[in-house]
Amino acid sequence: MRKKLNSNPIAQVGLIAVLVVLGLVFFLKSSGGAEEEPEAGPTVATVNGSTATGDTPGEAVESAISGLEEGAIEAGATEVPTSVPTPPLPAAFTSAYDAGQTVVLLVVHDGGIDDRLTSEATDQIKGMPGVTLLRVPVKQLPRYAGVTLGLDVNRVPALIVMRLQRLSGGVPQATVDYGFQTPQSVVQAVRDASYAGPEETYHPD
Repeated sequence: MRKKLNSNPIAQVGLIAVLVVLGLVFFLKSSGGAEEEPEAGPTVATVNGSTATGDTPGEAVESAISGLEEGAIEAGATEVPTSVPTPPLPAAFTSAYDAGQTVVLLVVHDGGIDDRLTSEATDQIKGMPGVTLLRVPVKQLPRYAGVTLGLDVNRVPALIVMRLQRLSGGVPQATVDYGFQTPQSVVQAVRDASYAGPEETYHPD
């Protein structure tokens, strides 16, 4: 064996390597061995006051952000107004309505046949006392949202007739009729809005 080691350089290198490994093992054992890293616990992250934990830093941050979003949603839910304020109605409308006039809004779309014919039919009420007619292009309809939202106006032409302020008990009231209108139907809608007599109900025998 000794002769083999003396005559074989490769065997000598191999033996030295084994001895070095054994020496390192012995040294580590005698010094208590390599310290084991403690197992990593959950990571804690805080984002704008929202604290959360996760197995990794990324998960902890995501949980904290989710907490912020949930808190914002809950806070927002308690702060949502019960109604959305509408823009002020045009002065021409409010002045006529407050003056006790029967205000008629004709909402039309330029180019429509029914819109043109109904617009011509409203000429019948131009000379009626106590009546104010306002022709409203459909693109200007949002300006009258204070009236049209309550009526759920959803198509044109639309003939909107406001009931007289003194007859509505302080709460604005109106009727809406869609589609083509004749001069007679326009006049009748205006008369109905200013009618102050008793309501009659028909009961068939």
